[in-house]
Amino acid sequence: MNTLKAERRSMDTKAKKLRREGYVTGIVFGREMKESIPVKILKSDAERFLKTSGKGSQVMLELDGQSMDVLVKEVDYNPLKGQVDEMDFQALVSGEKVHSVAEIHLLNHEKVASGVLEQLLHEVSYKAVPAALVEKIELDVGDMRVGDTIKVKDLEIASNKDVDLMTDLEAAVVTVSPVHNAEPEESEESEESAEE
Repeated sequence: MNTLKAERRSMDTKAKKLRREGYVTGIVFGREMKESIPVKILKSDAERFLKTSGKGSQVMLELDGQSMDVLVKEVDYNPLKGQVDEMDFQALVSGEKVHSVAEIHLLNHEKVASGVLEQLLHEVSYKAVPAALVEKIELDVGDMRVGDTIKVKDLEIASNKDVDLMTDLEAAVVTVSPVHNAEPEESEESEESAEE
């Protein structure tokens, strides 16, 4: 399991100032905690962690000499600066189910020769005890053909008895559609005639 160092942060210092100083701000909360803990993490550490992990990842948070088993609940990116601003964590309790998400990563998409591969779902929502948390779902789409669709119920996570899926089992994850070679002008004209 990944480890991430964090420091307890004083609420006297504004988050904007900390971000300018090279920190990502965040909060740790949990059912068995008396109160949530505001934290700051070195931006370089947070970015390194987020290269391989993300929302729904389990991580050991080292906070003031203590290790806490936590789940990444939220990651706020600043699209203008292209950086992480905030990360929120939920402290995990062994044996207690938590709500999380698993990101869906497509493998071998370059092998789909016919049709247009479309990913309709990027994450699956579920509940599980800490020991059964699923960080990511890798889905091999290399053998898909036009007309094929993979639904949530077809994913490996759907057959995991330790996981309670919250996402609709019939929801389409990925589909292959035929390629339409219509000229763009034609589609605009047909839209105009449809409006009349």
